[in-house]
Amino acid sequence: MKNQSFSKRLGFAMNGVAAAWRAEASFRTQCAGALAVVVVLLWRRPEPVWWALLLLNCALVLGAELFNSALEHALDRVHPEHHPAIGIAKDCAAGAVLVLSLAAVCVFIAFVVASFG
Repeated sequence: MKNQSFSKRLGFAMNGVAAAWRAEASFRTQCAGALAVVVVLLWRRPEPVWWALLLLNCALVLGAELFNSALEHALDRVHPEHHPAIGIAKDCAAGAVLVLSLAAVCVFIAFVVASFG
């Protein structure tokens, strides 16, 4: 599967995003949050640095959720039974999503304070 054309690789990536959209409620919720951030940005029209910070945070949260979903699916396939080490790996991946989500909320709060305060 190495050295595929760009369009093939893009298709694989889009399939992954679509699969996460169909299977992961958390991903859909986070996409809704990202859309809300874009709406607020369009409404408030802040300086470009706020666009960069907020959109980067949205991308980090969505990317982390995609990694989390990929890890969960792979581990469930490789070892379907409960195993403490696999549980820790899944929990750590979920924790990474949580940490990035909390950071994104903090950046959004800073934006709100700067924009509305």
